[in-house]
Formats: sequence, structure tokens, C-alpha cells
Amino acid sequence: METIRIKPNFESWRMQARKLLVQSVPPEGLLWEDGSSGADSLFGDLENNAFEKPSTTIMPQVRIPRDFMNLAELVACHRVSERWGVLYKVAWRLTHGKERQLLALRIDSDLKRLEDWASAVRRDRHKMKAFVRFRKIGDTETGREQFVAWFEPEHSIVELTAPFFAKRFASMDWSILTPWQCAHWDGQSLQFSPGVSSREAPKEDQLEDYWRSYYAHIFNPARLKLNAMQSEMPKKYWKNLPEAPLIAELTRKAARRTGDMVEAPVSTKAHVSERIPSGVPSPDPPSRSVEPAGVLSRADTMSLEELSQLGLQCKACPLHDRAT
Repeated sequence: METIRIKPNFESWRMQARKLLVQSVPPEGLLWEDGSSGADSLFGDLENNAFEKPSTTIMPQVRIPRDFMNLAELVACHRVSERWGVLYKVAWRLTHGKERQLLALRIDSDLKRLEDWASAVRRDRHKMKAFVRFRKIGDTETGREQFVAWFEPEHSIVELTAPFFAKRFASMDWSILTPWQCAHWDGQSLQFSPGVSSREAPKEDQLEDYWRSYYAHIFNPARLKLNAMQSEMPKKYWKNLPEAPLIAELTRKAARRTGDMVEAPVSTKAHVSERIPSGVPSPDPPSRSVEPAGVLSRADTMSLEELSQLGLQCKACPLHDRAT
């Protein structure tokens, strides 16, 4: 059994997998180790357990479908230890096993495991995008606002998801702290650092009162579905959400507020079509010395400025006083 030691990321696996596929090494005799299991002591001294460095030697191309590489990039973020071995096994089957239609076989056991792991990573990324709450900690010397957020992902998704926040919040400096890895944006580039404790993150800022007020006002008691809400926003995320303390009170009052909405009298406000005045008012006399007769016939010879002035004087129908 040969042990393949890599760093716990997609690029490190890709380089080693490519090398092994070129050498036609079958997956049955390989044991993948990324150093995250703390099992290095089982494999000898530190020097022999050093991670393999990517080779600079030009190797022959190994043709693998792009769809598989996209899937592998997601699976690499999962924390299950056997992901590297299953990824290499499927890559071997696609190349040396000649199973070109493998990605279409959803009932295949290996592919199903990869799809399940990728689905869990996608969901974790979605939760990160939805539940990261930035807190302001100050301003830079150049006037850019500085924000910090704390998030606890289930998988190693920070590096893959950080570009979304860099694009979404490009005008401010921010850091997203997690127990596994931290991301930092300074307006120019993304940087990454090791994970930290939650004690490093700020607890609240002056903007949270505004956020809680906004959340309370948009809360619709008539559409409350507790099971669906907790499915999309599991309670494990609540401790880091400023609006979470309001949820219990808002849900408790939801039934009464819904009843008040049902019992409220129907609005008597007329439809917009009924509020348009009847009749056509007389147009105001033109403020410029152009006789109305023959204006349309001479429109092709008038300047844009003259046509613009005529447009401002158009008051022959009841729509002119409601124009925006």
C-alpha cells in the first residue's frame, strides 16, 4: 500500500492525481493522507512525511471531463477523509477504465457519494452567503469602512466562497473569521490566514439596532412556517445572527397579528384608474413664440432644444400632472 501525502486542498490533489494517472497507478494500492487526521505519527519521521511538492516537469496530458473537475473542486472542500481516494478512483475510471459515460450514471455508488458530498458543500456555501453578518469596527485612513464577520462553516469553503463577498462588498475592507480559515479583503486582493477563535470577532456594533428594526418590519406573520424557516435557517446559526433574539417573540405573536390583519376593514382607497380626473383640461398657452398650427409639419426642421421645450408644455391630457 503506497501512501500519497497531499495538502488538504483541491490543487494539491489535482497535481498528485495527474501524476499518478500518467504513470497508470491503479487506485486499489493507494492510501491518501492530507494531514488533517493527525495520523502522521503512523508513517515514520517528519522528513519522510513531508507533503509532496507540485512537480515542475511537463507531463503528458490526461483528458478528464470538465464536469468532473468542477465536481471535484466542490468535493475537495468536504471534510470526509475518504474523499481523495474516491475522487481518484472515479478519475481512474474515466481515463483508464474508459467509462466515458460514468458522469451520467447517477446510480453509480462512487459517483453518488461524490454528488452527496458536493451537495453538502453547496448547501454550506449557500448558508455562508446568507448568514454572514458584518460588524463595523472602524474606518481606514483613506476613509474606507472596515468590517469583520464571524461564521462557522461545516466544510472548508472559505477560499472557494470568498470571491463572492469580494465582488459583493468591494467598496469596504472586511474580514471573515472562521475556526478553520479566515479571508481578508482590502479593496484590491483577497488574502487568507489560519482560523481563529470566536473571541477574536466583535460581538455587535451600532448598526445592529437598525438591522433588527428592519427585520421586525419586514416579518410577515401570515406567511410564517416554522418548519420551513428552521430548514433554511437552522438554529445552529442563530447565535451569530443579530436578528435571532427577535424570532421567538415575532413567532409567538404571529397568530394574533395574522388575526388582526384578517379582521382589519377593507381599504376603501380607489383604484388608480378611478383617481384620474375626467375630462380633458385646456392646454396652457405656449410660453415661446411658436404658433401651434403647423408645428408637427415643421418638427423635422426643429432643433432638439425646441422639441424639448414643446414637450414640457404638453398638458392636453390628464396624465401630465402625474408624470415622473
